[in-house]
Amino acid sequence: MTTSAQAPAASPAREFAEPAPTPAALLLLGRGRDLASERGVECPGDLPAPSDPGLVERARAAKAALGDSVFVLGHHYQRDEVIEFTDVTGDSFRLAQQAAARPEAPYVVFCGVHFMAESADVLTGDHQQVVLPDLAAGCSMADMAAISQVEDAWDDLVDAGVADDVVPVSYMNSTAAIKAFTGRHGGTICTSSNAKVALEWAFAQRPAGRAKVLFLPDQHLGRNTAVRDLGLSLDDCVLYDPHKPLGGLTRQQLADARVILWRGHCSVHGRFTLDAVADVRSRVPGVQVMVHPECRHEVVQAADEVGSTERIIKVLEAAPAGSSWALGTELNLVRRLARQHPDKQVVFLEKSVCFCSTMNRIDLPHLVWSLESLAAGRVVNRVQVDADVAHWARVALDQMLALPGVTSKD
Repeated sequence: MTTSAQAPAASPAREFAEPAPTPAALLLLGRGRDLASERGVECPGDLPAPSDPGLVERARAAKAALGDSVFVLGHHYQRDEVIEFTDVTGDSFRLAQQAAARPEAPYVVFCGVHFMAESADVLTGDHQQVVLPDLAAGCSMADMAAISQVEDAWDDLVDAGVADDVVPVSYMNSTAAIKAFTGRHGGTICTSSNAKVALEWAFAQRPAGRAKVLFLPDQHLGRNTAVRDLGLSLDDCVLYDPHKPLGGLTRQQLADARVILWRGHCSVHGRFTLDAVADVRSRVPGVQVMVHPECRHEVVQAADEVGSTERIIKVLEAAPAGSSWALGTELNLVRRLARQHPDKQVVFLEKSVCFCSTMNRIDLPHLVWSLESLAAGRVVNRVQVDADVAHWARVALDQMLALPGVTSKD
């Protein structure tokens, strides 16, 4: 059957404009050492370059040989060459939950960063072993809150006479030790999706007018949630610097504060600036700016949309053809979304490259090495959390799942 009506012409595919390289050189991904700031590399020998065509076949062969005994997780910020061999893709907590839901897989290969692999080990069964293809894949934000620093900070709160009024809320992007600290002190974990609910719950745990939250380790998510979502003022928030006596604050400032923010940040999202927002608005007519809540407060205030990685993905999926978007989040994800939505103009908020350098340490050579080692009967780079730490971290994670309105998908 034919009709005289014609379908509207498809919008032309948009080509993604690659940002310029940053002037500062990074360590070769997956190679070299920087023991002062990152975990040591445990992948021996000279590895083929990721572009080596033989690597793809080796990855396929190793994964096929392992079959259902391995479950490969890939965070949204991973390179496409790695995502190709993952069984599921998502945010860190969702991935850890999915690993726990696959008890038949004795091996979990987490293509993410160290704290994510720790969370997977906390949630999976004792018979499951979690592998991180490169132990140098840490998280600069998580490393900004060492457990010794946080314990010292709590002592400061005790000395200032406010600890009894404080409930810790720790972002998922924290070490297992920080999650355990949170569980021991009656707090909860949060994600960027449920941070508002977590803070509301925390304030309700103490008498009205006295309740305080210690938010770890990302100051920007804590500030944006408190001010933008809960309606508190910037003056209700103070910034605790672990490198200064009493966090660089007075006892009166701690007594007056509603939210005590830890001085930590994401090295990727913290780079986006108001100038970048103004610049992209001048360059791209009608552009809508969408950013992650780990961005600075003034950037979040200037954006059109703010949301977690999952929300960014969903908003873009629902956006009309022909719309233009500037995304303030990790570049691998922005590239992928641009390819997935050729009917929309998707640009990176910054003009310069802004990869998560440690996430990018999980490259195809390290994934192949991990899979081939497992296929040969060797478990490499296993991430295993101490039993007591795992118990209290699980307490804090379970509290998050018990928050009002929070589901296992948050």
